Amino acid sequence: MKKIIEVKTNKDIKRFINFPLELYKDSPYYVPMLYGDEKKIFKKDYVYNNTCKTIFYLCVDEKDKVLGRIEGIIQIAANEKWNQKRVRFTRFDSINDQEVANLLFDAVSNWAKEYVIEEIVGPLGYSDLEREGLLIDGFDKLQTYEEQYNYDYYQSLIENYGFSKDVDWIEYKLFQPKEADPRIETLAKKLEERHRIRIYQPKSMGKFIKEYGDQFFEMIDTTYGKLYGTVPFTKKMMESSISNFKLLLRPQDVAVALDKDNKVLGFALMFPSISEVVTKYKGKIGLRFIIDFFRNKKHPKVVDLGLIGILPEYSGYGIATMLVDVFVRQFIAHPVEHLETNLMLENNLNILGFMKNFTREYTKRRRCFVKNI
Repeated sequence: MKKIIEVKTNKDIKRFINFPLELYKDSPYYVPMLYGDEKKIFKKDYVYNNTCKTIFYLCVDEKDKVLGRIEGIIQIAANEKWNQKRVRFTRFDSINDQEVANLLFDAVSNWAKEYVIEEIVGPLGYSDLEREGLLIDGFDKLQTYEEQYNYDYYQSLIENYGFSKDVDWIEYKLFQPKEADPRIETLAKKLEERHRIRIYQPKSMGKFIKEYGDQFFEMIDTTYGKLYGTVPFTKKMMESSISNFKLLLRPQDVAVALDKDNKVLGFALMFPSISEVVTKYKGKIGLRFIIDFFRNKKHPKVVDLGLIGILPEYSGYGIATMLVDVFVRQFIAHPVEHLETNLMLENNLNILGFMKNFTREYTKRRRCFVKNI
C-alpha cells in the first residue's frame, strides 16, 4: 500500500534529495542539483522563507521505499504581484505510476486549500531563477545546470491528473559565426557618438558587483518583471544571487551598456557550462569536483546564455545586438562548441526575434501546467 509522508526528519530530507539521483542513475541527460544547495531549502533561514510557505512530501510503499517526491510552494510575493491564489509544485519526481503522482498532487493541493488557494501550477520553483517547466520535447539532450530533466512519461502523469497547459518555453543551440559582423562595430560607434552609450566589461567580478550590483538587480526587476512567474527581488535574494554569480561567472561573461553618467541601460550574462562536472560527481562537492570545476570554468566547451535585458525606453537602439556581439568576438577568439539559450517564453517575441541573428538549432520545449483545486 502506498502512502504519503511529510518530510520532517534528517533521514527523510536525505531521501528527498537523493531520490532523483537514484531515479535517473542510468540517464546520460540528467544534471543533478548541487547537494549542498538542496540541503539549504530545508533550513529555517532559507532565502525565500520570508516570502513563501513550503511543504515537502515523499510517497513510499509498504516497505518504506521512496516512489516519488514533491515540494509545494505558496509564493506569497508572486501571488500578490499577479493577483493570484496559486500553489506551485516543484521537485516533482516519480516512478511511472499514476497512483503515486495522484497521491503527491493530492497532498500538495489539500495542504494549499488550508490557505484558500485556488490553483496548483508548475513545475515552478521559488522564483524564475530556479529550475522551471516540464521537459516535453528534447529528451535526448543533455540539460544545462539551470534546467531540470525528466522522463517522457511525466507529461502523462501530470495531464492525467487534470492539468492543462499554462505556458511553454523553447530552447536553442546557437553556433558562433566565422567572423564578426562589421555592421555592429559601425552601430557601436554611432551609439557612442550620438548617445554616448558604451559597452563595459569588468576586470573583476568583485569590482563589478560593488559598482553596479544594485543597478543590475533593479534592471532584472524592470526588464523581466512582466514575464511569466517572476518574483520581486528581496535583499536576501540579491545577496544569494551575488554569491552564485561570483562562483560561476568570469569577468568576460558579463557585458553592460552604460550611458554618459554610468547608468546601466542593458546587460547580458553567460555562464560556462558546468553540466558535465556536476553530473560526473553527482552534485557532491569535493576536491576533485573543485579542480574540474575551475578547469572547466577557465576553458569551457559549452556556454549557457544566462540573462539579457534592456531598459524599455532603449529597446530600439540596437543595444542587445552590441552586447551579444561582445561575446561573439570572444567566441571567435576562443572557440566553444556552442551556446545554450536556456528557457525562452514562446510568446516573448523580442528575444525569439533576436535569435534569428544566429545559426541555431531547436533543442527542447518545456511546459508549465495549471489546474483548479
